Amino acid sequence: MPIYTAPTKDARFIINDVLNLASYNNLDGFEQATDDMIEAVVNEAGKFTAEVLAPLNPVGDEKGCVRHEDGSVTTPEGFKEAFEQYRESGWGTVAAPEEFGGQGLPHVLGFAVEEFMSTANMAFAMYPGLTTGAISALIAAGSEEQKQKYVPNMISGKWLGTMNLTEPHCGTDLGLIRTKAEPQADGSYAITGTKIFISAGEHDLTENIIHLVLAKTPGAPDSSKGISLFVVPKVLVNDDGSLGERNGVTCGSIEEKMGIHGNATCVLNYDGAKGWMVGEENRGLAAMFVMMNAARLGVGIQGLSQAEVAYQNAVAYALDRRQGRALTGPADPEAQADPIFVHPDVRRMLMDGKAFTEGMRALCLWGALQVDLTHRGATEEDRERADTLISLLTPVIKGYGTDKGYEVATNMQQVFGGHGYVREWGVEQYVRDARIAMIYEGTNGVQAMDLCGRKLAQKGGAAIQAFFAMCDEEIAAAKDDERLAGLADALDKALGQQKAATMWFMQNAMQNPNNLGAGAHHYMHIMGIVTIGLMWLKMAKVAQAKLAEGTQDEAFYETKVATAQYYMDRFLPDVGALRRKLEAGSGSLMALDEDCFATAA
Repeated sequence: MPIYTAPTKDARFIINDVLNLASYNNLDGFEQATDDMIEAVVNEAGKFTAEVLAPLNPVGDEKGCVRHEDGSVTTPEGFKEAFEQYRESGWGTVAAPEEFGGQGLPHVLGFAVEEFMSTANMAFAMYPGLTTGAISALIAAGSEEQKQKYVPNMISGKWLGTMNLTEPHCGTDLGLIRTKAEPQADGSYAITGTKIFISAGEHDLTENIIHLVLAKTPGAPDSSKGISLFVVPKVLVNDDGSLGERNGVTCGSIEEKMGIHGNATCVLNYDGAKGWMVGEENRGLAAMFVMMNAARLGVGIQGLSQAEVAYQNAVAYALDRRQGRALTGPADPEAQADPIFVHPDVRRMLMDGKAFTEGMRALCLWGALQVDLTHRGATEEDRERADTLISLLTPVIKGYGTDKGYEVATNMQQVFGGHGYVREWGVEQYVRDARIAMIYEGTNGVQAMDLCGRKLAQKGGAAIQAFFAMCDEEIAAAKDDERLAGLADALDKALGQQKAATMWFMQNAMQNPNNLGAGAHHYMHIMGIVTIGLMWLKMAKVAQAKLAEGTQDEAFYETKVATAQYYMDRFLPDVGALRRKLEAGSGSLMALDEDCFATAA
């Protein structure tokens, strides 16, 4: 049976010590995030996810969701009861705005809860997870009437939400969508079309589902500039808030997927469904991007989550499984064989997993703090800086985080050997579930192009310069501390490689855009490695200070310092190789004609 223990201690270390959340208690909402509140939220979320959600993860994978003849969908056994516990405990309200019934706590705590949920049961976590993005879009672009009508019940968990973008013939290129929105006399629109890959599109967890749907009005430009956003409830909502008639949206089928079987990924058919425009006509894509950016950060957390749970199970297996002897001589002479933990290659995979998951957790929680500061920073300068940094790093958190998360999950499967390939041990589910995170909410190739094609040039390069300045400041301070100087030097060299790669883009991408496209994936990984390296420098700084002060938990902080050293030794050197790949340009990549790719008979 797979295991899961929520990493509550590590989360508290990052929130309290690395991010020093208490230092922001002068800001709106942060004053409620006392030490006691942080401990209560983190620990109770860890308990709920480990005890309630984790046992349902293999159940959801094996049983999946069932669509019935009337188009209704039943979630796996236990999901409905678990969701009721989730709703009654108020987990969806943690970081939601108080004016709509939320607790108004910092997003940092919301992200910690989201990680634990996704790690325990990724398919389950997707039901309320997408609702968070839908709420963000409605608050950002919806009318006051729409906010009051839908948002409080979505925050409470009484209703859930979805995002409807993809159609059978188009995904990333949303300008090709064909779903139509015909204006009606009462101010509503009749929505007609088919959407596919709609996560949580139909289920039995709540009495209503609030769909946010992209569609085109009559005469709209036949491009992305002609897209509008509509709110389309599964069940119409009366003026007094009660539920009315069933709307014209039905589940045509459930997608047969590689993983996340516990989540109902639906084909939704809209047949004149009644919807209302959100925001301005032909400005739907801008409103939807509010939701998509929130979702992309959530998917980055999914990359971390599947790496984390796979890592935990691989560590337990490596400590128990005996095979062969340590290269330096028997580690346990009394036994016939040593635990496979003694073998350097197994250690390599486990250390890679540990270094990534703990570093990625710090990055996700740091990113959550930037989301908070974007809205709650003390000055306009603080708010703009935070917004600049999280906008720049969103594709990195999503793209690099899920690329590496999947790699770690497969390496943890490798630790199990043949047992990792059979269902009994559970680790093969983590590999299958992790794979989708590299694809949805914009494939990682799209994330790389968003980073390199848009974000690097944004505001005349102000975003990447702000990132470099932040890194330079942290490195310079660390170099003055002899305990951190070696780590800082290693990170400084990797940052120099990233700066050089950035300059190469500036010199070569304009004259040949394929140079940018050919190197974007490599650059995204360079930035991911450097950014997590920055997180490890921050964590090592705090750990060394704790050790110098004297602590009863020396092992925890010494482990942090040792893992930081491992990251600098084993991850940062990849930056140089990636830079050389990037600087190879697009020549050999684009040289062959399409006919040359066909296999000769």
